[in-house]
Amino acid sequence: MKRFALTDTALDTVALQAALQSPAAGAFASFEGRVRDHHAGRTVRALHYQAYPALADSEGEAILAEALSRFDILDARAVHRTGDLAIGDPAVWVGVIAAHRGPAFDACRWIIDALKERVPIWKRESYGDGSEAWQHPGAAQEVVDNK
Repeated sequence: MKRFALTDTALDTVALQAALQSPAAGAFASFEGRVRDHHAGRTVRALHYQAYPALADSEGEAILAEALSRFDILDARAVHRTGDLAIGDPAVWVGVIAAHRGPAFDACRWIIDALKERVPIWKRESYGDGSEAWQHPGAAQEVVDNK
């Protein structure tokens, strides 16, 4: 069963949460990253996410497998959007179930940080002034600025 997925359709966070069920789970922790209207002091109008699917899928699966071995959790899933997104759209979702809240919170944070650092996904931000720039979501600065 795949634990990580890329999708070009809107995230159904209710369905994603419903897929993480276990009678042994006393805790569910999730993270939902949404498109915001600003970045580095600039107004953002929209985003476009692009990924290298073969590597993104294998690295995403590896991250979730690593989380299952590092933390006392029962299961974890993550989904990242690709394509065009509007302000407020969910771009990434991570869900974790565990017997207790501590490991669920810790694993959820570790997973989103690892995804942003290791998975080859880039975003093109469209700014209010009409310019665009490619970003790696885990990077602190622009990759390319097309003015």
